[in-house]
Amino acid sequence: MVEALIHPGNARIMVVDDVPEILTLLTSMLGRSGYQVVACNSGAEALAVAEANPPELILLDILMPEMDGFQVCTHLQNNPRLKDIPVIFTSGLDDTENKVRAFRLGGVDYITKPFHFEELEARVWTQIRLHMLKASLAAQKLNEEKIRALSEAQQSTIFALAKLAEYRDEDTGTHLERVREYCRLLAEYLRDTSNYAASIPADFSETIYHASPLHDIGKVAIPDGILLKPGKLTSEEFAIIMKHPVVGGEYLQDVFNNYCSNVFIGMGIEIALYHHERWDGRGYPDGLIGKNIPLSARIMAVADCYDALRADRCYRKGFPHQQVKTMLLEESGSHFDPEVCQAFLALEAEFEKIMELLR
Repeated sequence: MVEALIHPGNARIMVVDDVPEILTLLTSMLGRSGYQVVACNSGAEALAVAEANPPELILLDILMPEMDGFQVCTHLQNNPRLKDIPVIFTSGLDDTENKVRAFRLGGVDYITKPFHFEELEARVWTQIRLHMLKASLAAQKLNEEKIRALSEAQQSTIFALAKLAEYRDEDTGTHLERVREYCRLLAEYLRDTSNYAASIPADFSETIYHASPLHDIGKVAIPDGILLKPGKLTSEEFAIIMKHPVVGGEYLQDVFNNYCSNVFIGMGIEIALYHHERWDGRGYPDGLIGKNIPLSARIMAVADCYDALRADRCYRKGFPHQQVKTMLLEESGSHFDPEVCQAFLALEAEFEKIMELLR
C-alpha cells in the first residue's frame, strides 16, 4: 500500500560537490538504485539547474570554492520555488558547530564523510519519502469521500515513515507497535471510567493509536553520533536532542497545513511537540503545566516512559515490570498526569502482556 502511494524510484537527486571522484561515485551508486541523478560541481551551477528543474532532494557538500554549501542552502531557502526541497549536507566537518549551523539553515540531515553508501541511501530514501508525502498530501485536496477512501493507506504510510525514523536506533525494535497499543488502552479506559470521560470524543482512542507512532519523528534531524551515543551526552548534545519535539511538530505542521482534515496528523502534532512536557511544568519545549498539556501527549508520556524503561538498551538491560510500575507511580503528579497513572495501574497486566508479545 505504501509503495502504491509513494515510490521514490523515479525521484531526481541533485549531487553537489567540487570533487569529481565523489560526483562520479554518487552518480553511479544512486543511479544503480533507480534514482535520476544530476551532478553539479559548484554551488552556482546547482542553483541554476535547480531553478530550471527542481529535484526531489539535494546532497550538498559544504566546503566548496566561491560558494560554499551553507550559502547555497541559504539561496535555496530564500527561493519560494526551491525552499521545500530537502537538503542533506555531506561534509568532512564533524564538529557540532557546523552540524547545528546546517540544521539551522534548513538542512534535514547531515552525513559525515567518508560515508557508507548503505547508510547514505537509507537517509536519502527517508527524506525523499517524507518530501513526496508532503507534496502528495498538499496536491490531493480531496473531498471527504476520497479522504475516507485513502485513510487506511495514509495511516500505513505515516506509520512506515515513523518506522524509518525509528530504524536509526537499533535498540527500539517494536517500540512503535507497543506504544500505540498502550496509548489506545489508556485512551479507552479514560474515556469509559475517568473524570475526563465527558471530554473525550468517541474516535479519540482510534486516533491516538494512529498518531502515537509519530512522537519521535523529529529525531530524523538528530545526527547519529548524538542519537546513538552509548555514553552520557554533553550539555550541547542534549540541547540538540531536546530540539526533536519542535522539529517533529514542524514536519507534521507542514503536512497538516495542506491537509487539515486529517485528524490523526493533527493529534500527531500535539504528541510530537508535547510528549516531553511534565505535569509539574518542568518539561520541554514549552514548560506547559498540568491540563495545559494536551491529553494525547500526557497519555503518550506514560506509554513512552513505560516502554523505554522496560526495553533493553545498548547501555543497560530493561527493568522488570514491577520496578517500572513503582517508578511511574512515584512520578504521578510530578512528571505524569495522576489520572493517566491511575489508568495505567488498572491496565498494568495488559501492559505487561503487550511487552511480552511484541518484544
